[in-house]
Amino acid sequence: MCADKIKVLISGACGRMGQAVVKAVQEQEDMEIVALVDISDNLENFADKNLLNKSKNIVLNKKLKNALEQLKVDAAVDFTNPALVYEHTVTMIEKNVSPIIGTTGLTANQLQEIIKQSEEKNLGGMIAPNFAIGAVLMMQFAKKASEYFDHAEILELHHNKKLDAPSGTAIKTAELMGSVQKTFGKTNIDDKETLKGSRGGVSENNIHIHSVRLPGLVAHQEVYLAGPGQMLTIRHDSFDRVSFMPGVILAIRNAMSQNKIVYGLENIL
Repeated sequence: MCADKIKVLISGACGRMGQAVVKAVQEQEDMEIVALVDISDNLENFADKNLLNKSKNIVLNKKLKNALEQLKVDAAVDFTNPALVYEHTVTMIEKNVSPIIGTTGLTANQLQEIIKQSEEKNLGGMIAPNFAIGAVLMMQFAKKASEYFDHAEILELHHNKKLDAPSGTAIKTAELMGSVQKTFGKTNIDDKETLKGSRGGVSENNIHIHSVRLPGLVAHQEVYLAGPGQMLTIRHDSFDRVSFMPGVILAIRNAMSQNKIVYGLENIL
């Protein structure tokens, strides 16, 4: 870990997750915010209102690359847009900055390439579909339960401003479950949808994933596992974005002592 405070850039600072990260990082004695990045025209006003003891040295910029070229950064937290996340992550690696990525939307190939690039740079970081420790435990419980149940479905519920579906958490959950149970629902009939999409999306291991988007929600997921005469339901709810902050802070600290990007918060708990 750095002898001095960890210098943190926050990308997507004006967004709902970004605002929570700004507050959380400022509360840490071993971290300091050195830059805020956001496309919003309100970035300067946001910084004036939300940065405690604001220093003239804090960089404000609409573009991540420009901000990284202006100062030394140890870690960059990104909660932006699925269309930008790959470019942002690659830029961080090129600038020797540890990426802490909460933005979902990376493909499997992009993820592999990013991890490879970080290994070549000997650079730690974290990409996590969910930074809530309770959600990570929910995924681990679902993985364990999949050793005993071979029928399962996932229901994920998020606010109506979420751009991608299904959620990264749901995809990661299905991947973990598939690591111990190759195929789910072997005895299901070949059903016919009278309304297209009624059965949701289907993962590679045949888990149906259903996405709900409604105002008022934050991030919620249920995993249903069933067998003869019984069903197990595993649920996690994030009612406030503060639920993700302990995981983000843990990931920043952990990245300082690692030599590659890690996918999934469960790997450092």
